[in-house]
Amino acid sequence: MDHIKISIITPCFNSEKTIRDTIESVLYQTYKNIEYIVIDGGSTDHTVDIIKEYIPKFRGRLRYVSEPDKGIYNAMNKGIRMSTGRLIGIVNSDDYYERSTVEKMAEKYKEGEYQVLYGYMRILSRSKGRYICKNKHYDLLNIVIPHPTCFISRNIYKDFGLYVEGWKMAADYELLLRLDKTEIVKFVCVEDVVTNFRTGGASSGKRALYEASIIRFLYGGLSGMELLKKILKDLILS
Repeated sequence: MDHIKISIITPCFNSEKTIRDTIESVLYQTYKNIEYIVIDGGSTDHTVDIIKEYIPKFRGRLRYVSEPDKGIYNAMNKGIRMSTGRLIGIVNSDDYYERSTVEKMAEKYKEGEYQVLYGYMRILSRSKGRYICKNKHYDLLNIVIPHPTCFISRNIYKDFGLYVEGWKMAADYELLLRLDKTEIVKFVCVEDVVTNFRTGGASSGKRALYEASIIRFLYGGLSGMELLKKILKDLILS
């Protein structure tokens, strides 16, 4: 059953309040052929102590680095370069997987293909409660699929590149649009909740929306006038 190695990467910084949920969601996966890589940005709280606590429980499958980085996508790229699995998932330290997430992704994975596997995401919001995002990939210029659910085949990163670190909040969106433009990358939806996402992180802010609008413009999803209107609207409302 556990026929391929799957890498999971968690970037984190000062995440002592939530990272236990993240780590345990990886530890207790029904699929066991997992390597887990945690990239810590030099936390000053007890994040690293918590990571170290779980090392024996993973029995050699957990590695971590703790050092200053240049942002979340720099951390993700660092983890991808360290990884050895044929399929790579990224779960941030605010979020956590369902227990069968990796197993479901492994079942959909096809050796040798360029695949972006993704699923539904349960959003945990203090203001709106719990609800499920079921966005699909058919119109990526207008609908963002939930990156925290994505598992991407290793050969994609090798042949099409990593996250562009110049984008500080929306490089995941740029990557997905870049892959969609290739026409040979297959987007495959696992029609089930695979990730639980807590709102309030970096990707929830205005900077992320601003960057996403620029990326949409660069990929032909917005005209110059539409982009200008969005920027002016944000300036007036801010």
